[in-house]
Amino acid sequence: MKNIILNKQEIAFKTKRIAYQIFETFVDEEEIVIAGISKSGYTFSQKIADELEKISNIKIIRCEVEINKNEPHAEIKTSLTPQQYQNKSIVLVDDVLNSGATLIYGVKHFLNVPLKKLKTAVLINRNHKNFPIKADYKGISLSTSLHEHIQVVFNETDEYAYLS
Repeated sequence: MKNIILNKQEIAFKTKRIAYQIFETFVDEEEIVIAGISKSGYTFSQKIADELEKISNIKIIRCEVEINKNEPHAEIKTSLTPQQYQNKSIVLVDDVLNSGATLIYGVKHFLNVPLKKLKTAVLINRNHKNFPIKADYKGISLSTSLHEHIQVVFNETDEYAYLS
């Protein structure tokens, strides 16, 4: 059974709010990298980037980050080369912060080169972290049982997040 926790309109509101928070943090930057973790995290990052482009003059560089969520310590690939994000400010985006493994290995990957600033953003923050990572920007925080699963759906006809 699906228990809808965010509908399309709520996701849009949360996305816009996160974009404004990112803008406030990076208001003095000329450009920032919005790096989304493949699939839903990347889709969410695109929505944030779109909102940032509407509200600011900051140049937004989009990046897709491929992380094997079952083996986050395996090789990570990005659509940008390290030289393209070196000495820049980055926001690493995912849809759900669950155990923290995906996000912390993503952060580790970007720390292989010098950066100005690195922040994290998630649509849904669960409170079951196994790693010392936090989301700087979050749509909502949920306390759920370890047996419950949160899924975010972005498709052509609808967007929603549900708990099962």
